Amino acid sequence: MNDHSRPVRETAAPTPDDARRARWAVSMLFFLNGASFCAILPRYPELVESIGLSNTAFGLAVGIGPIGGLLAGLGAAGLMSRFGSARVSVIAQIAASTTHLAVYVSGSWLWLTVSLALAMAADSITDISMNSHGMRVERRYRRSIMNSYHGWWSLGAVAGGLLGAASAQIELPLWSQGAAGLIIFGVLAALSLRLMLPGHDSTERPPAAGPSAASGAAVPAEVAPSGFRLAGMSLRDLGLIMALGMILVFAGSTEDAGSSWGALFMNATFEVTPFMAGMAFVALQGAQTIGRFTGDFVVDRLGDRTTARLGALLAGAGMSFALLLPTPTTAMIGFAAAGWGVATLFPAAYRAADDLPGVPHGVGITVVGWFARLGFFVTPPIVGALADALTLRYALWMVPLYAVGVLIFSGALGPRARTSPRAAMVRSD
Repeated sequence: MNDHSRPVRETAAPTPDDARRARWAVSMLFFLNGASFCAILPRYPELVESIGLSNTAFGLAVGIGPIGGLLAGLGAAGLMSRFGSARVSVIAQIAASTTHLAVYVSGSWLWLTVSLALAMAADSITDISMNSHGMRVERRYRRSIMNSYHGWWSLGAVAGGLLGAASAQIELPLWSQGAAGLIIFGVLAALSLRLMLPGHDSTERPPAAGPSAASGAAVPAEVAPSGFRLAGMSLRDLGLIMALGMILVFAGSTEDAGSSWGALFMNATFEVTPFMAGMAFVALQGAQTIGRFTGDFVVDRLGDRTTARLGALLAGAGMSFALLLPTPTTAMIGFAAAGWGVATLFPAAYRAADDLPGVPHGVGITVVGWFARLGFFVTPPIVGALADALTLRYALWMVPLYAVGVLIFSGALGPRARTSPRAAMVRSD
């Protein structure tokens, strides 16, 4: 057997040190983003009681809050273009932690609503810009790492949920928890900036292929071909972006079922301690954390589309089981299944939007992120109204319907993974 008959194995070039440092910095920011807001969620029953809100009023406040995100998110692309995704994400996260303190000390429905709107505005910009910077680092790695970022977000959400639940159990004043969060999360966010990638956000994007490329002329990705275009996108691209956005509407609504309503559901349906009430959210985020840290391995083998469909089936079946046979244990199982089922959807949709050829840099990921906020805006008032008219147990039957929505729009995601420059895997020739 001569040497020519043996398979040739190519190994990926080692990951640059600056990319490794940037990965840790972006992961830290995802963690802080999850922990900062999610520490509030187990205190929602206390806020509702202290202000004297009905389920409908509370759901309206939570639903109006994302209007801030819907409005602010539209400006994220412009801010990143001018200041860079690294700087924008860090500053917006510090602003988010500041507004979270205002949520903790809310004394009226209007105060709570305005505070949540400001918090969601800052969070929307943080979300889009840190995902954009995360895509830069992923291109340096030349393989999927986006799910791990969102795994760090979920890990932060679990840590924040446990912190909030423990604080509720020991009756820590709300203002004390908010002030401590502002100091700790704000300082750590500022420190992460030094490790992020320098240079323009388009540095790692490959040059667009086109007729001019063959002649040696540079062809920017933003150059528009003939035909009607909106915000630099063709109608086909816009349709794909909207479909990806609808996936995040349903994914975000599923997460909201645990974050906004999990503790209230446990309180209203079962007799549990404040700490146990917070465990519904922790179950959802804990399972989502596992799903995200294992998600890159799964997606590299099944592709985003198949992974999304299997996850939607798991989320729908798990929550249906919990609502048909309601006990504290089955509730934990149902929320965990919902969290695991939607674990890879945000990374998948952001990646697909950012990779669409011909879509201007930052526009695809901004529009998809805007749709995600739409879900947080629309569904809480609906769930709140259904809860007052029926009960939270029946209102949460919306979650299996969200799973059906994911199945309908999952075709916009990529099929089975292919060998590509992104997945710099060892292969045989």
